[in-house]
Order: sequence, then C-alpha cells, then structure tokens
Amino acid sequence: MRYAPKPLVASAIRCLAIGLLGLAALLPPASAAENFRVGVAPHTSPRVIVTQYQPLRAALEKALGMSVTIVTARDFTAFAQNALRNDYDLAITTAHQAALLHDDAGFVPLLTYRADFEALAIVAENSPMRSPADLQGRPVLGLNPASLVTLWGENWLQQQQVQAKSMQYITASDSVAELVLSGEAAAGFVSLANLQRLPEKTRSGLRILARSGPIPGRVYLLAPTHKARETLIRKTLAAFAESAPAKAYFEENKLGGYRPIDAAELDAMRPYADAVRRQLRDAR
Repeated sequence: MRYAPKPLVASAIRCLAIGLLGLAALLPPASAAENFRVGVAPHTSPRVIVTQYQPLRAALEKALGMSVTIVTARDFTAFAQNALRNDYDLAITTAHQAALLHDDAGFVPLLTYRADFEALAIVAENSPMRSPADLQGRPVLGLNPASLVTLWGENWLQQQQVQAKSMQYITASDSVAELVLSGEAAAGFVSLANLQRLPEKTRSGLRILARSGPIPGRVYLLAPTHKARETLIRKTLAAFAESAPAKAYFEENKLGGYRPIDAAELDAMRPYADAVRRQLRDAR
C-alpha cells in the first residue's frame, strides 16, 4: 500500500525544503564547473529570493543548457564583496552597486525595471518632525550601511546641514517603521516599495518627510567572463519578460517589466558607489 503523507506533514516537508533552499543561497560557490550562479542582492530574506527567482532560473537553465543556481548574501556589503570576487555570473543589484561592479569588475549592465526606485525619509504621522531641521540632534535609522537607501539618507542629512544624534542600522524596513512609530527614532530611511509593502495599519501611522526622486531599480549585470553569452542572455531575458510567471512577478511587485539601463543613470550613482568602495576598503 502506497503511503501518502498527511497534509500537515506534507506542508512541513515543503516548508523545510524552501528553508533549505534559502540556506543554500547563502553558502559559498560549489566546485561544479558548469553551474551558472545568479546573485540577487539581499532585498528580502534568502527564502523569498530563492522562491521569487525560480521562474527566471528555469528560463536561464533551459537557454544555457547548464545548471543555474539562485544565491544571495547576508547583507549588501557581503554581496558587493562576493560580486567583486566574481562569485556571480549574473548579478541583480541596486543601481549604485551596479555602477561599482561595472567600474571595478567589468560587469556588463543589461537592463533594469521600468518602475523606478525611490528612497524616503519617514516619520511618525503624529510626530512634531515637520522639516529636516527638526531632526537636528535626534536619532535616525537606516538599513545596511552599504544600501542605497541609507547612503541617500546620509547624503540628504548632509545636504540639509542636519547633524543627527546617531544613525543606527536596522536589518529590515518593517523594523525601521515600528521603531519610528514607537518614538525610539525621529526618522527612518526606507524605499518606497518597502513602505508600500507594510500593513495598512503601519503605513497609515507614517508620513513621508522627504523623497529622493526617481532612481533606477535593481540592475541586471553580466559578469565579464560570460561576455560571449551576452546576446543569448539578453534574448533569454527578453523572452522571459513575456512569460506568465514574469508578468505575474512584475504585477505583484509593481515593477512594470524590463527596460534598458542608460549609462547616464549609472553615472549619477557613482558618488554612492564611491561610498561603498570606501566602506569595503575600510573593512579590509
């Protein structure tokens, strides 16, 4: 008699399998010769990244005729370090890291999303923070020090000639929002996309104090070691964009599809790329 697992057991097995995939996404490269590694910047948990990019993995695997693995890193700093060591064959990362990888490691920018990225300074709706000057001498929150959101926020404070009491780095946007709402910080820096993903009850308690304006979203870059495959990769991504799984992903995340990335857009990111470069040098 064939054994059929009970629903709870089957669900537990599925959760364990997804969890193991997320853990595998953080592991160092395997030694297999023909394994194409897609590195995705850690904009969410490894488990979610691995799950979200499975349709892309399947499309690339079919086109390339080799195993394709989706991987990420523990944070944005580690992701940049890995990419500069050529740990990734295709990198999907923020625009400022894209400029860094292009300039320092020869990665080829392929495309970005139609929907722009936007960094925000958020405060509690009922707080007395009404202008940048109100943040003088008060604690503020960022994400990883190498993230574009945090670098924009630090640059914005400097432009406004505001000296915050402290800048604390928090791992997740929802935690930034909760700490701002609780009054433990006067303001926090998050992306518009992450603000929109917060529960309505949380969002309604927040107010946008400042915004960066449009910045290119995540950029797809091909490692220089795969220059001969550039045309194939471009065609594969274009075909993938027309598939049902890709359109569902674009719709769910309000990305609008793919578009070419302009060199001038990366030029504008170089001051932020320089900041990451200094952080990486100081970390040695």
